[in-house]
Amino acid sequence: MGNESSTPAKAFDPSKAWKLDRIAKGIKHGTIKKVVVMTGAGISTSAGIPDFRSPDTGLYANLERLNLPYPEAVFDISFFKQNPEPFYALAHELYPGKYHPTLAHCFVRLLDDKGLLLKTFTQNIDCLEREAGVANDKIVEAHGSFARQRCIECKTEFSDELMREAVAKKDVPHCIVPQCNGLVKPDIVFFGEGLPREFFENARLPSEADLGIVMGTSLTVYPFAALPGMISRGTPRLLINKEKVGDLGAYPEDVMLLGDIDEGVMKLAEALGWSDELTTIWKEKNPGKALEAKEEAKRSRDENFQEEMEKLTKEVEASLQVSADHNERIRKGLEGEMNVSKQKEEKLAIPEANSHPSGTEGYASPPGLRHVFPHLGSKPSL
Repeated sequence: MGNESSTPAKAFDPSKAWKLDRIAKGIKHGTIKKVVVMTGAGISTSAGIPDFRSPDTGLYANLERLNLPYPEAVFDISFFKQNPEPFYALAHELYPGKYHPTLAHCFVRLLDDKGLLLKTFTQNIDCLEREAGVANDKIVEAHGSFARQRCIECKTEFSDELMREAVAKKDVPHCIVPQCNGLVKPDIVFFGEGLPREFFENARLPSEADLGIVMGTSLTVYPFAALPGMISRGTPRLLINKEKVGDLGAYPEDVMLLGDIDEGVMKLAEALGWSDELTTIWKEKNPGKALEAKEEAKRSRDENFQEEMEKLTKEVEASLQVSADHNERIRKGLEGEMNVSKQKEEKLAIPEANSHPSGTEGYASPPGLRHVFPHLGSKPSL
């Protein structure tokens, strides 16, 4: 951990390993007062939100069959400037208000209510921490979110009300400044953009924690993946995840709850004596729903997902305007600019070796940007 995270841990005496009840006792007895939570897409899938990289059910896998230059183009700032319609077709399906917090989100809220939450870092853009009632100043959205939006040209902020209206109508919003009229985009980190300032300002907070909780993430995407390693040696780290990730489990103070994330959260709540409080918050945020049996819930989510993806596919296909003529105009325009200035050619950075077939020249798949989106499934960017 810390500066030692790159050094393989030595085998430790299993009798000295922390257990879940030791963490629970530390919280109940007041020795654990500051908790940092680090989450990824896995905590939102039980809400019905598909993740991005699953081979068969992820959003990128389903977008591959559309006439996008490459699936990730929907989150590429250069592509967005030319053709924002596919993103707003996707935004119509994912916009906050359609989905509700999971037990994991509600547990983070419970930590906040009890004055134990130092900060929660999330890779998710769905705003479900906010929906659960976690205080805004306790949330760091490492890859941005739908919470705010602004003009990509003059940076003028755009109101939530106008944004909701545009997304509901599947319109592309433009800047409210008449002389600008630039495209408006949520403050989601696209390929070609940097991470939010808030992430770097708070990145050392894990070193101040008495407990680190990691949930629903593969921890392969940097710089987010470095956060658990900032936790001081000897400080407990709790992993609630489908599988072991990073170096979690390498130290005696690491506690592993592997399997279904909501079930793991409930085990922690039960150990703390908080299960009734957690269920109350969940019911408050999920009116009219019941905590279903897992198999029934999974079938329901799978069926809903297929329906949503079929709907999304039709909407994106209907809105996608990347025609052959459009791409030819782009190509000719780029060629003209390249003839004017070698410097402009370097800035455009369109390597022929990485160009995409089927009339999509001009949009190169973004290499090495997995530090921005955790939804790309190959090797992590360092």
